[in-house]
Amino acid sequence: MAGSKNINKENLSNELHGKSGSALTAYRAKVLGAGAGFSQLLRFEFAAMVVMNLGGGLGYLLRKKILGPLFQSCGRSLILGKGLVLRKPGRIVLGDNVAIDDYVMLDGCAEGNPSIRLGDNTIISKGCVIQAKTGSLDIGKYCDIGAHTILTSVSGITLAPSVLIAGNCYIGGARYHLDDIERPIMTQGIYSRGPVTIGEGAWIGASATILDGVSIGRGCVVGAGSVVTTDIPDNSIVAGIPARVIKKRQ
Repeated sequence: MAGSKNINKENLSNELHGKSGSALTAYRAKVLGAGAGFSQLLRFEFAAMVVMNLGGGLGYLLRKKILGPLFQSCGRSLILGKGLVLRKPGRIVLGDNVAIDDYVMLDGCAEGNPSIRLGDNTIISKGCVIQAKTGSLDIGKYCDIGAHTILTSVSGITLAPSVLIAGNCYIGGARYHLDDIERPIMTQGIYSRGPVTIGEGAWIGASATILDGVSIGRGCVVGAGSVVTTDIPDNSIVAGIPARVIKKRQ
């Protein structure tokens, strides 16, 4: 389609089972990256077995001490909830005062350096998926991501500072080619219409969906349950499926 680009992404089954080498080598490459050392793997495994689900203040303290060195960089006063799922933390940068609640997934699979950046004073609520698949994911300072929200970056996602996102939202992703009716859709490959950007101070309502290639302006409000498919100018209030401007903030 016009304005879109094909995305080269390895099939997950091939990634897990189709490579040569030992199962341990494949596992280390998946969770930490091919260049990770054996000492890093031991640290990760100790955390997974002993402290990842440890409750109370002791759990927070031990996760910070043991998992912190696995990140590319890690700021002060980090809070890591229990049940955290980490993929390639060596490509993830965490600012100061970052708080990550229970059962969050941080997946830094994209080749960017870093693939994920969480700015100072960012809050990631319970059960979120923060996933850099094939594009980088940059979350600005003072952002607040509501529970069970999914950010999946294919061509890139950028959140300016102080973006507020309510629970159960979906942002990013890509689209499957549909042209060949003789082949399963899942085998036809994916494409993206471009990165997602959300401007400073925007508020995204609960269960909203923001598709790839969309730019949302500074100070916008996206109504609950809306599906945003086109760019939104600054200080607009939008709602609906697809979302339309219903009011301007004065």
